[in-house]
Amino acid sequence: MILYTMMPRELIFSFDQAEYGKYSTINHNGIPLLVELANDGDFQVVRVLSSNPQHFLDSRYIPGSKISLP
Repeated sequence: MILYTMMPRELIFSFDQAEYGKYSTINHNGIPLLVELANDGDFQVVRVLSSNPQHFLDSRYIPGSKISLP
């Protein structure tokens, strides 16, 4: 079986459920993002999951930036 994906192997074949469970996929302003819950209740962007190149150029969604949901 061949799996073509942009996701890292550790996220797909995670053995530690606690490690896998801390990531979530959300849509923020129409952009799919892989995020991690931060300690202050906000989300930290891990990866942009969009196929639109303009979404990668948006400085609000660079990996490591914090976003808050209403």
